[in-house]
Amino acid sequence: MDPVQANLDTLAGGGRFVGRMWSCAAGGPCVVAVRPDGAYDLTAAFPTMSDLLASDDPAGAADAAEKRIGDPDELLRATLHLRAMGDDDHLLAPADLQALKACGVTFARSMVERVIEEQAEGDPAKADAIRREVAEVIGDSLRDVVPGSAQADKVKALLIEKGLWSQYLEVGIGPDAEVFTKSQPMAAVGFGADIGLHPISTWNNPEPEVVLAVAPTGKIVGACLGNDVNLRDVEGRSALLLGKAKDNNGSCSIGPFIRLLDDTFTLETIAGLDLTLGVDGEDGFRLDGASSMAEASRTPEDLAGQMIGPHHQYPDGAMLFLGTLFAPTEDRDEPGAGFTHKLGDIVTIAAPELGLLTNRVGLSTGIPPWTFGTGALMRNLAGRGLL
Repeated sequence: MDPVQANLDTLAGGGRFVGRMWSCAAGGPCVVAVRPDGAYDLTAAFPTMSDLLASDDPAGAADAAEKRIGDPDELLRATLHLRAMGDDDHLLAPADLQALKACGVTFARSMVERVIEEQAEGDPAKADAIRREVAEVIGDSLRDVVPGSAQADKVKALLIEKGLWSQYLEVGIGPDAEVFTKSQPMAAVGFGADIGLHPISTWNNPEPEVVLAVAPTGKIVGACLGNDVNLRDVEGRSALLLGKAKDNNGSCSIGPFIRLLDDTFTLETIAGLDLTLGVDGEDGFRLDGASSMAEASRTPEDLAGQMIGPHHQYPDGAMLFLGTLFAPTEDRDEPGAGFTHKLGDIVTIAAPELGLLTNRVGLSTGIPPWTFGTGALMRNLAGRGLL
């Protein structure tokens, strides 16, 4: 699959898409409406993506943009070959000042893998045996479980009775979702960028997810693709290491564009999205996977409401990862060792409605460092007379 053509096909299929690009002519990042025939500058009216998504009518603003400053084909192709900011006009992650948040264990069926990680204490060699034991205990009892329901309480009690208690049971099938900070504002990487693994990890995997764009009011205004890079061994050792497992240089990838909600793309559409995943290694290894939002245990509205509301405000809005059904068990090297990344892997996440997000795997210590933060953005915009 050609990543550029896949995204051009998505744009041609209709919908309203917005994103961010680095413009050498402007000397900084621009907020753009992206259409099949061009990228149109919105920066004069909306200096940040946060501003656009907080506006009364983001879709209407995208429709009204008239200043063409880029070609989608050229931007996508240039971005694929960049290793550092500033060489050419190129795409950026389509979020800036928003908080980068994530929900975990939102698919009751995938909760089993979180339990296995914890029971294995981060050791993939132990995971296969535990996986078989858990399957014997619960079988298909997690199918169609509604978190917080009487049925969920029975499943939880059964697992505890069998000595398979886990803190993941509470957030997986209890009333309250797991909501955590995935990364920092301005830290996300986008289409074509390198993603980073902390060098202490030896058991890790991609997580293909839908990411909601949420306005400061709590209103869901759009969605995009995301890779919630996961260090299974680090988180498996202790849930208290979640921050180290999830928030590292290049560990949060979103893009390529945000598709705004309209008559052709609704919350019902998001709830039914099917994502595909491919991992291609330099060793010739190929992994295929999928995640279907239709199998999520919690709705997008529920998850957004658990993140933002009277209990917690986000004045600049938020990007919220919705979790994944995908948890790879296929052996890559030794039997029973399961899957883990190798440096140079190409990860591809796609959905026809949202496009294709591709990244190359590296170490968080070896990929380009994060240097352009909120302060740099404010200075850049002020220098361009936009603030």
